[in-house]
Amino acid sequence: MATLIIEGLSHPKLCLTLTSAQWDLLVRQGRRANLLGKLAAELAAHDLLGEVPNAARAHLSSALAVANQQARAIRWEVRCIHEALAAENIPAILLKGAAYVMADLAPAQGRVFSDVDILVPREAIECAEAALIRHGWRGDHHDAYYQRYYRRWMHEIPPLMHQKRGTVIDVHHAILPLTARIKVDTPALWRAPTPLPGLENFFILQPIDMVLHSAAHLFHEGELHNGLRDLFDLDALLRHFGKDPAFWERLVPRARQVGLERPLYYALRYTRLLLGTPVPEQVVASVATPSPPIRELMDFCYLRALQPDHASCVRAGTSTARFALYVRSHWLRMPFLLLAYHLARKALLPERHGDAEGNPARDAAGRAG
Repeated sequence: MATLIIEGLSHPKLCLTLTSAQWDLLVRQGRRANLLGKLAAELAAHDLLGEVPNAARAHLSSALAVANQQARAIRWEVRCIHEALAAENIPAILLKGAAYVMADLAPAQGRVFSDVDILVPREAIECAEAALIRHGWRGDHHDAYYQRYYRRWMHEIPPLMHQKRGTVIDVHHAILPLTARIKVDTPALWRAPTPLPGLENFFILQPIDMVLHSAAHLFHEGELHNGLRDLFDLDALLRHFGKDPAFWERLVPRARQVGLERPLYYALRYTRLLLGTPVPEQVVASVATPSPPIRELMDFCYLRALQPDHASCVRAGTSTARFALYVRSHWLRMPFLLLAYHLARKALLPERHGDAEGNPARDAAGRAG
């Protein structure tokens, strides 16, 4: 039996047949998966929100209002980031949620997030950081080890938070960590980005690269509290861009070119299995597949982990699957000796931020993405 939130988002009219107890569960699952705003947007798009029982509609309307407010805030934040980087003539590509909002793409509807992800050329990373600091952002990672960890091995600098607004930017110079087992041709992404109107030198990824980045992000992630939301992002992108036959013709060759064929395989497999995403059979047949034992193992893990983190969605093996994917994400991210040292240090010496009580905005960003 499919999860209620998946059923509700896939078939909005079915929501009108739910009992009060089912509505209660649907709202809880949607909130845990950060998909309640998306459900509200889907129901509104089908003119069904007004037919929802009052108690559930109150939660849905509230979630949609929060999502809409966050979208407005993201638009403003992007313009502030553009102002900071334009002074130094630094180009940037918006990634993930910010890109969806600025391009008014389907995944933006009802989506919640609390940070902005941008990609800048690797040679401009220090200049970009300095420009953002001059415009009010600062880092909250004061631990020397974590500074070195980010700057030497990762694909981004430590997160920056604005001192007044509390908004967070993740500034990337690559798609995956420099130590990752999969080597991505990040410079290739800069050869054909899509310009953002009214924001000179600001871009989003071209459609195929947007899908590939979304796949790489989800299927290298180890903490999947937003996994189902990100899978719905992929579903929306594939349905939207897939209206153009040329998209499907170029998808797999481009994945091979930039080094992301395996994440694409998982993206196509689990959007189809869990969400019924329409993908041409010739595309499915052309993407390289893992061996049957690996495929069965990954099915065991992802079919359990790509569910809301709610008690009603737990089945036999869910905890094991989530832990296995957490270990896998670190294994993919760095060589064994570096991984062993990093995990040991993380366990024994917790990361220190700029204040003793933690960083609520950054914590929210980690949850919402």
